[in-house]
Amino acid sequence: MKNLFATLCAFLMTTVIFGQAGHIMQGVGSVNMSMGGAATAQPLDISGALHWNPATISAFDDNILKVDLGLFFSSPELSSTVPEFDGNGQPTGNFFSGTTEDDRGISPMPALAYVWSKPESKHTFGVSAFGISGFGVTFPENMSNPINMPQANGGFGRIESDYMLLQVGFAWAYEISDQFSIGLQPTFNYAALELMPNPTANPNQAGYPSTDKASALGFGGQIGVFYDSDSGFKAGVSYKTTQNFGDFELDNTYLDGSTSTNKFNMDYPAILSFGLGYSLGTIDLAVDYRMVDYENTDGFSTTGWTQTASVAGFGWENINIISAGIQYKGISKFPIRLGYTYSSNPINSDVAFFNIPATAIIKNAFQVGFTYEASERFAIDALFHYGTSGDATSGPVLNPQFIQNYPPYGAIPGSEVSYDMTTAMVGIGVSWKLNK
Repeated sequence: MKNLFATLCAFLMTTVIFGQAGHIMQGVGSVNMSMGGAATAQPLDISGALHWNPATISAFDDNILKVDLGLFFSSPELSSTVPEFDGNGQPTGNFFSGTTEDDRGISPMPALAYVWSKPESKHTFGVSAFGISGFGVTFPENMSNPINMPQANGGFGRIESDYMLLQVGFAWAYEISDQFSIGLQPTFNYAALELMPNPTANPNQAGYPSTDKASALGFGGQIGVFYDSDSGFKAGVSYKTTQNFGDFELDNTYLDGSTSTNKFNMDYPAILSFGLGYSLGTIDLAVDYRMVDYENTDGFSTTGWTQTASVAGFGWENINIISAGIQYKGISKFPIRLGYTYSSNPINSDVAFFNIPATAIIKNAFQVGFTYEASERFAIDALFHYGTSGDATSGPVLNPQFIQNYPPYGAIPGSEVSYDMTTAMVGIGVSWKLNK
């Protein structure tokens, strides 16, 4: 069992995860995703319980292993419009516009969880390894789209980003009474980042550099409370602290072959979750509300240009997330689930330009899933997800050379950059009860 867990953890570290709510995945695993991510007060599987409220693992009396794999598809589009100027630098009244489609392809999304307990014990323990956050785009160089023109022509050229965050948690839950449980979970994180071009570095005469992939380690924790009335009603509260990371140390290579290094710090935001659940007969209901604190998170709290024309940070606002799901168990050995997730947009139009590498903002997400209970000890889960960003995120094209005339960020008059996307995912999971 230990060798299997270590092998799956290594596989997790090689994948790229894409955020849905901000840069945060809305759920973990096929069951939790199919409930819209709602699990703070409705622990239907151990993955959702470990991720959103460690106190809820007290609901499980067996030793359970859960393994999930999703295949994620996205279709971002990046559009831009800039005014044309004559040889004297005066606007001609004409505009140049274009659109570039992402060509990244499919990304795998694995998740691994294990919980163990004894029916007579008040203690329950769990361990998990989840890809909980990320973003990534690949917009090829494109002479028909101003933003993707080569840097020598005033664009950024090929725009590519890869960011992923793997979180390993060790959870403990204690049943204070038959109705109340508390849970604690220290968390340890590994993140990797690669950017082309790298806007956090100082540009030279050739433009902005590209980076090799850099990594950083972080740590944090989570605490939760769970109430189960034993009459169907359930409630839960959970708080995940800011995950504090060391700096990414980025090795840069410019278009002229010169090199440099710079550091960039990007933490994972604190998340406060409230949940309600209700179970009656063949129906399980769940709804969660979350507040994600980007405004006090390094890498997201600051924005704008530095004095050397690098980008200080993403400049995201706090977001609100509502997750809701229903499970119907009226068909023998075949529970069916429907889920929905709403997320507000953290990106203000003024700073849309700074966030081109992180376009995965999904406003509305819809999920459907089911489980086939093959035996008392073994079950197979399946999921389909579809998400849309709703209205496109848009704002002016920014240039640090324009700051003096168009503060605070140097918006080019008459310009616009915008991006929107849809996402789809199919997933499958298996769970084993390992008790002898």
